[in-house]
Amino acid sequence: MITRLVKLTLQPDRASQFEAIFYKTQSLIENAAGCQKTSLFKVAGEESQYFTISYWNSEKSLDDYRASDLFKNVWSTVKPLFSAKAEAWTLNGTVPAQDLF
Repeated sequence: MITRLVKLTLQPDRASQFEAIFYKTQSLIENAAGCQKTSLFKVAGEESQYFTISYWNSEKSLDDYRASDLFKNVWSTVKPLFSAKAEAWTLNGTVPAQDLF
């Protein structure tokens, strides 16, 4: 399993439009092959900064989604709402607690 973390900074007057698009397309993304869940988080104290977190069966599942028409349509709709370039990280698994101490 992998986790995809994406930081999005929006034009302040477009933030609510972005939220509406996210929630409209969330179930479509979650129905993509290999997607387990996706969530939207708003940064506390920031009116237009968000993170999306999604969980995928594999990096191939994420890559297949990113090559899909669904991704291309969603991305082309939300990208003009950004005020800064999106930042993304792909995280592998988890670190066992015993490895931290």
